[in-house]
Amino acid sequence: MANIMAINNGTKAMDSYGITNDKGKFQLTLKPNTAYTIKVSYLGMKSKEIAIATKSENMTQNVVLDGAGIELEGVEIVREMPVSIKGDTIVYNADSFKSGTEKKLEDVLKKLPGVEVNADGEIEVEGKKVSKLMVEGKDFFDGDTKLGVKNIPADAIDKVQVLRNYNEVSALKGLENDQDNVAMNIKLKEGKKNFWFGDVTAGIGVAELDSRYIINPKLFYYSPKYSINLITNFNNIGELPLTAQDYFKFTGGFKNMMKKGGSNFNVSSNDLGISLLRNNRAKEIETKFGATNFAYSVNKAWNISGFGILSTSKTDLETKSQTTILDSGDQQKRDENTNQKNNLGLFKLSSTYKPNDKFQFDYDILTKLSKQNEDTDLLRESVVNDVSAVETILTQKKQDPTSINQNLSLYYTQSSKNIFAFEMQHLYQDENPFYNANLRTQPFDLSGYISGQNRNDLNQDRFVKTNKLDAKLDYYYMVTPKSNINITLGNTYSYQNFNSHIFQMLDNGTKNDLNDAQNNNDVDYSFNDAFLGFHYKILTGKFTFTPGVSLHTYQMTNGQLGTDYSQNFVKVLPDFFALYQIKKSETLTYNFSLTNDFTDINQLAAGYILSDYSSLFRGNRFLENATSQVHSLRYFKYNMFNFENIFANATYTRKVDAIKTKANFDGINQSSVPYNSNLADETFTGMGNYGRSFLKNYKASANASFNWSKFNNIQNNQLSTTESFSQSYTVKASTNYKNLPNIEFGYNLLINKYSGSTFYTDKPFARLDYYFLDSFSFVSEYEFYHYYNADKSVDNEYDFLSASLVYQKKNSKWEYKISATNLLNTTYLNDDSFSQFSTRVSQYTVQPRYIIFSMKYNL
Repeated sequence: MANIMAINNGTKAMDSYGITNDKGKFQLTLKPNTAYTIKVSYLGMKSKEIAIATKSENMTQNVVLDGAGIELEGVEIVREMPVSIKGDTIVYNADSFKSGTEKKLEDVLKKLPGVEVNADGEIEVEGKKVSKLMVEGKDFFDGDTKLGVKNIPADAIDKVQVLRNYNEVSALKGLENDQDNVAMNIKLKEGKKNFWFGDVTAGIGVAELDSRYIINPKLFYYSPKYSINLITNFNNIGELPLTAQDYFKFTGGFKNMMKKGGSNFNVSSNDLGISLLRNNRAKEIETKFGATNFAYSVNKAWNISGFGILSTSKTDLETKSQTTILDSGDQQKRDENTNQKNNLGLFKLSSTYKPNDKFQFDYDILTKLSKQNEDTDLLRESVVNDVSAVETILTQKKQDPTSINQNLSLYYTQSSKNIFAFEMQHLYQDENPFYNANLRTQPFDLSGYISGQNRNDLNQDRFVKTNKLDAKLDYYYMVTPKSNINITLGNTYSYQNFNSHIFQMLDNGTKNDLNDAQNNNDVDYSFNDAFLGFHYKILTGKFTFTPGVSLHTYQMTNGQLGTDYSQNFVKVLPDFFALYQIKKSETLTYNFSLTNDFTDINQLAAGYILSDYSSLFRGNRFLENATSQVHSLRYFKYNMFNFENIFANATYTRKVDAIKTKANFDGINQSSVPYNSNLADETFTGMGNYGRSFLKNYKASANASFNWSKFNNIQNNQLSTTESFSQSYTVKASTNYKNLPNIEFGYNLLINKYSGSTFYTDKPFARLDYYFLDSFSFVSEYEFYHYYNADKSVDNEYDFLSASLVYQKKNSKWEYKISATNLLNTTYLNDDSFSQFSTRVSQYTVQPRYIIFSMKYNL
């Protein structure tokens, strides 16, 4: 990990750099017949400079550093290393990787070795997702990295710090196994501190697209005392700063505090299946978005922070799909036109009080508010026993759920050997989904239903309230400097109420309430898990072991139909963690856990629930828990000598007594009920990635991932075992020149194999960016898709091309841009999915070609 730089004596530029590997080896690629000064440095030792003159042949130079423990005084930094490692922190010097076309943080991150940004704006380092993004050490919209990735200006970034083995609580660092925790901190350039910076963008469509617009102001302020960020975006060109999918997975930084407890009790969401649009793939999207984030240091001991996000979007979706029932081969073909309105709100306030190194008190509150409405007009063709029937169906889904999540944490270090941690979380969730389906044929024979209407107008109200409290006390005792004991006393308590009612609207406009018990639910459900856990962590040589066990006592009661049904039992659940530190930057990790998986109230309610116009569900109050056995293996290697990074992981899960579905099909109409299966479900997932840099300006990588699953269900009273096997393979390479065009090109193959069907997607892709004449930036991206199935009965090709040209004179605050999306005017995309009982192939319309002229003023 010694730093090596080669300074060209003539140009004074750094022509090459390197970091020594574990054997001290380094390699520099230099110009022939040139005089250089080689600068060598290592923390705690005397730096050394060596004068050399290259020839046309390769040469070897051995360097010996001396003076271990020398105190460094008045160190003058002449050049900065592009990459350096300081303990668990990797530091990237952003300017070393910029070519001039970068506009936001995302563009910079994609050029850093070992760092990836996926399609959802999530940052991945060494195959691990970055859980926290900070700027100058202050949280940036805690719980989500997308807003930072898409909005922080590239020209403001000085350093990117990757914090591995991250733990927000310094007192617990080293006591827990934090190998999977990664955070990222952005260091700003000096000119961006204590000043407002940002930009204001306004754009309009060209020619016949003059109704298209974008307005996007962004403001940032950072000082040691406080920070303020303001992001707004108003557009109808498909830019979605926050999708509904992002909203529902937005954690606000709340962690799963019971992850090592051995129990898995998740509160499910009654989201009605409202389409969660991914990115901007829709026919029409109009968005209004505003967000602000702040952090304030009240004093040295007390810091508060928070954010507020408001988003309104209107979306039109146009989809064609074909669903095939696996057992019978019956089909349902649908042409759907959907109008969707989403109003989303997220608000968080956090406080941290740390008067000294021995005590820390944290409090967080996160509120989620939303109002969603989805209207669909669809034409359905059902093909049952080779007989076709066509009809028009209208559906409406609406809901305005609320959730409030609170966290309180206390950490106290009594002495160097005794540490206490108390954590408590409370979740309040209130949901009220409403569903309406209007169709010609009567799909279900429900008690009290009046047949013979011209249209069958089915409606259902649902009201679900949840209160869930998690609390645990951890005690850590340092047995030796390399081992500790952890004793945990914890409890999870949940109380839920579920009410639902089905009613029919008659042709004459009157309401027919289906008051029979089978069409209604009034259910209470309480769940309690009290447990005592013990873990012992020890470091011995290159190995770290953490065996653990937890003793649980469970109590569950659901009340419905005038009676209570209770279950009580005790269970012992073991877990095990092992880490083999092969080298400083090479590890092998193994994890094992045995967990009890519990359903919440949604699968216990015995009355009918309308899943949709062709699917009816009723719960089972006698359901028991499932038990999952999980094994995971992870390998990681990072070589700074040639920026080689290798990581791979594999996870096998075997679930016994799994809660499965007994489904009966009447043609394409499905009625189902859950049950505990005697057969085990199995899942095996894995991925591997190899990447490295070549000759300073080239980067290449290869990635493979797979997901195999086996499920057991009952279909039409027959045991049904189905399998799915998804594979993805990607190879790509890119250049990173300062003064030449840069290109990235690659190929992705996606294979989805379901029971009886296999679908393929070939996707070559390329990206070109070029900064020229000190004023112009040109960026273009191209993707080609070939989507087909095994027998070529489905065989489609489509491609997407986008391009932009930016003009900004050096040191000017004004920027002018002409950009075009979907230049080839492609009309649709393909997709497929698997539901254990059926396969679905979809084709959905995307936005047409947009050409936008915009101006940006940089503050």
